[in-house]
Amino acid sequence: MQQLIYFFQKNKYFLFFLLLEIIAVALIINNHSFHKSKFISSTNFITGSLYQKASDISDYFKLKDKNALLAEENVTLKNKLEQLNSYIDSISTYQIDATKLNQNYTYISGKIIKNTFHKSDNFLTINRGTKNGVSKEMGIINGKGIIGITDNVSPKFARVQSILNSNSNINAKFKNNHHFGSLIWDGKDYSIAQLIDIPRQANFKAGDTIVTGGRSTIFPAEIPIGTVIEVPKELTAVNSIDIKLFNDMSNLGHIYIITNLNRKEIKKVENNNE
Repeated sequence: MQQLIYFFQKNKYFLFFLLLEIIAVALIINNHSFHKSKFISSTNFITGSLYQKASDISDYFKLKDKNALLAEENVTLKNKLEQLNSYIDSISTYQIDATKLNQNYTYISGKIIKNTFHKSDNFLTINRGTKNGVSKEMGIINGKGIIGITDNVSPKFARVQSILNSNSNINAKFKNNHHFGSLIWDGKDYSIAQLIDIPRQANFKAGDTIVTGGRSTIFPAEIPIGTVIEVPKELTAVNSIDIKLFNDMSNLGHIYIITNLNRKEIKKVENNNE
């Protein structure tokens, strides 16, 4: 307290001068509209900048919740889109069921909690399991394209065989024609996969898009995979072409798990035929 009194006594003339300056500035601002508008504008700019920074910081810490919410909203939209497509198919074939649309697929949101991409046989772990409706041989995708297929499931988690796996073999096709092949991985570059078993008469060029073929019970047709890097000089039965993947397989987060509602029936028919 004594130090504070000493400070005021020592600097009383300077503090008195400062008080007069503040009063003078306040009178100028209040009595001149130009100065007043400039002062208000400057104040708004400073406070606005502070509020913006505070908002940015708050938004940053809320990103996790917002991403999870977006993933859930995307699942809802995907399911509604699948219902709409099924409805359109029903109309085109004159087989409309007003009580239940002939929906083929549903989607479950999830997140990758572990990912390997530098081995010859890579796997991922997702935070969804049997309690969430996940089982073996379900397709895993995200907004950019395919990621892998579930191969081991527990109540809360599931292991996914990545497309970057020597055992991976996924039906794929050219988006702009009906020629099919099989997508594999040679174990070299995690950003490049290979399309094999392509018919010799297949017509394609560098930059063409590769999508899922839909000839399995795991992935629907037309899910993005990647683009053709270059065309071999001569296409033979043993040739393969390199595909630049749309997904950055080293940087994966939120995913969607695909449920084929007709899978059991299809498998039953196929097993009976065999």
